[in-house]
Amino acid sequence: MKPVLVFDWNGTLLDDAQALLQTTNSILNHFGRPRIDMKTFREHCEVPLSRLYRSLGMSQDEIAVVDRDGGAVFHDTYEPLADQADLRDGARRVLELAHRHAALSIIMSNHVVGPLRSQLRRLGIHNYVKDVLAFENRFTQYKSMSKGDRLGLYMQTNKLDPASMFIIGDMPVETEIARKLGLTSVSITGGFVSESRLRAAKPDYTIHNHNELLPILRRHGFFLEV
Repeated sequence: MKPVLVFDWNGTLLDDAQALLQTTNSILNHFGRPRIDMKTFREHCEVPLSRLYRSLGMSQDEIAVVDRDGGAVFHDTYEPLADQADLRDGARRVLELAHRHAALSIIMSNHVVGPLRSQLRRLGIHNYVKDVLAFENRFTQYKSMSKGDRLGLYMQTNKLDPASMFIIGDMPVETEIARKLGLTSVSITGGFVSESRLRAAKPDYTIHNHNELLPILRRHGFFLEV
């Protein structure tokens, strides 16, 4: 049996926490609100991002401006910054290893399919990822099927065994999805939320970079020959 690795994208495979912080500060500045630091960002970050903005004191009218035109205010600032972001430490190695062992790697994301696939090509890892489960476009982002429901449907359609599946993510929501679907959860620090928030969600494992994922997979009987 081969493992199925379900990766979150932003903050998990892509090292874009600084890009999202910079985008958030640009939005705050647009409305004359004070900047925040990374520690504050990681204590407040939630999805959808409207929850982050609300927790930072933005009004409903201000949030509506950000959400207008498919979130153009956000995407027009964030995407050029994301184009400069690299993969997180060890991510390429794990993806290459999974590909070499014919294991299935998929991405489950709250991002938009088109820009995400462009990033995969830019980073040269598009051949390592079997499928991308994400929102169809900016206008359906957070408005159509959630990524947990999307993954559940994908598992049912492809008859995947939860016992051989791992979710790797940088937010508590990935742990919640893993628990609901019966998968093994791996939280990675250094992304969009603080380590204390990750641990409070009680994932099966907590790692600090993707190099630490390999011993976990071996513990479950996978990738014993590298």
